[in-house]
Amino acid sequence: MRPQERTCGWATLLLLAVASRGLAAEPEARPEFLERPIESAPGDAKASTADESLPFLTNPVSPTLGFAGHSGVLPRDQQESSDFVPVEDLWRGGFPAWDRYGWGHPLGLDYPYKQGHWWDPYNQNVLKGDYPIIGQHTFLTITVTDLLIVEPRQLPTATTPFESTARPFQTEFFGRPNQGVINNYLTLSIDLNHGDSSFKPTDWRIKLTPVFNVNYLDVDELAVVNPDVRKGTTRGRTFTALQEYFFETKISDLSPNYDFVSTRLGSQFFNSDFRGFIFNDTNRAVRIFGTRLSNRDQFNLLYFRQAEKDTNSELNTMQDRGQDVVIANYYRQDFIWPGYTAQASVHYSHDPSSMHFNRNDSLVRPDPVGVFKPHTVDALYLGWTGDGHINRINITHALYWAFGHDSMNPIANTSQSINAQFAALELSYDRDWARFRTSFLYSSGDNNPNNGHATGFDSIIDNPQFAGGNFSYWQRQAIPLFGVNLVNRESLIPDLRSSKQEGQSNFVNPGLFLVNFGLDLDLTPKLRMINNLNLLWFDETAPLQTFLFQENVHHFIGTDLSTGFEYRPLLNNNIIFVFGAAVLFPGNGFRDLYNRLSSDVNPLAQGFVEMTLTY
Repeated sequence: MRPQERTCGWATLLLLAVASRGLAAEPEARPEFLERPIESAPGDAKASTADESLPFLTNPVSPTLGFAGHSGVLPRDQQESSDFVPVEDLWRGGFPAWDRYGWGHPLGLDYPYKQGHWWDPYNQNVLKGDYPIIGQHTFLTITVTDLLIVEPRQLPTATTPFESTARPFQTEFFGRPNQGVINNYLTLSIDLNHGDSSFKPTDWRIKLTPVFNVNYLDVDELAVVNPDVRKGTTRGRTFTALQEYFFETKISDLSPNYDFVSTRLGSQFFNSDFRGFIFNDTNRAVRIFGTRLSNRDQFNLLYFRQAEKDTNSELNTMQDRGQDVVIANYYRQDFIWPGYTAQASVHYSHDPSSMHFNRNDSLVRPDPVGVFKPHTVDALYLGWTGDGHINRINITHALYWAFGHDSMNPIANTSQSINAQFAALELSYDRDWARFRTSFLYSSGDNNPNNGHATGFDSIIDNPQFAGGNFSYWQRQAIPLFGVNLVNRESLIPDLRSSKQEGQSNFVNPGLFLVNFGLDLDLTPKLRMINNLNLLWFDETAPLQTFLFQENVHHFIGTDLSTGFEYRPLLNNNIIFVFGAAVLFPGNGFRDLYNRLSSDVNPLAQGFVEMTLTY
């Protein structure tokens, strides 16, 4: 800077200072709200009197946009000057009223600065945990869900003895396959937790979830709704259960980055891997869980004491089953590749010998085949699973090895040492609004039921989301076969087990080999289409031949073709409609099991509609 420029700058500043002092000397030029009493030394009575006579400045209080309810924070500090206004409730800061378009905040539009109501779950609401219910850290979340399932279906249905068939002079082993099911679950969830809502792990939590169920079944053959043929062809049931009830508390912080270890005691939901291949259930448990390395690693250790299940609703009863399940797993995110998560796990199931008839008066434990003798099953599972993506390819995989002991397998009629394997792999590729998928699944079968070695793989209580999931006919339906099920509902493994919920694991089974091709289409932001083609084979057929006293059973089960739609009209989970249809085209192996005397088994179809309403 040149000297003359520096001199000019100082002169300008001096003129501005003089001008400002001149303005300050004129009282009439100052706005009234800037008038302040002159500060004085303590004890100056005149100054103190002038200070107390002036009202404090306050800001207008605007209402919150959501339904915040009453504040649970008691004021502790009083305003002492106009410079600071104490606001102790950090969550209920309001916004001034604003109508951007002048339309009066119409219902159904995503409109800014819209006021919430107690019945409105879409905008912020104190009843769904957006504002604390007590103090600044205790939140209450109330969720009401109604799930309605309407499902027409066709299943191979055995007829009853000649003298008590639904139609006179019936001589076929398998009768009319048509069935209809209606299931409705009304769920209330009350979740009270103490924490900082977003970043800090929960300090403590209490949750209660009662469920009320109504179910109705209509079939065309006798002895389906009950072994007593006098019960007819329809059945209606209701059941109420306290499905979830637990208390959770944090034990310790493990690092400054919000790593923690907590414990949870009571009936709780747990899925032991990414897709639910081994254990997926809500039951009584003690769980210790937490995170490490800034939440990169997660771990779980659980002990389940299984409660008995209600037969028709599949909800928990208050009766103790006696089965013990121990699960431990460990997750590592970004394992080798960013975006890929690996998991190692151990499962142990001890299912002691017992005798149990279900609510429909059918024997389910032990399986009503072979020797009918109560037996104990001890099984240990070692597993490695993964989920995520490697570059552009999405991947999910699972590998399990099961070993243990069965004291008296009903099909083999002898004790068995267990040694079985399971493997699954799904690869997918996203292209704009389409996802192209292919899946492979292998569940080992038993090639010789009489040699004392059970090599057919079975789960504890599974619900796999794989190869079409509940859209698939093979997975959605429990296909009966003379006292047991060839495959159980919401399972993929053909385990010849009486019931997934109430029966025991059976490791003398034919196993499965599955190949899947799928295509998912996001047709609109609200509508999604799911399509799957599954090819199914038995891994081994010796257990079926022993069970049915039949010499030859082919391996090919058939082709499972399914399609479905998922529609979310509000672009959230408050209203969900799911529609699905599937057909199983029988192969030679399926025909060997279910052919009629006069004709081959026809293709079997299913359809379903699910409506979920959530507040």
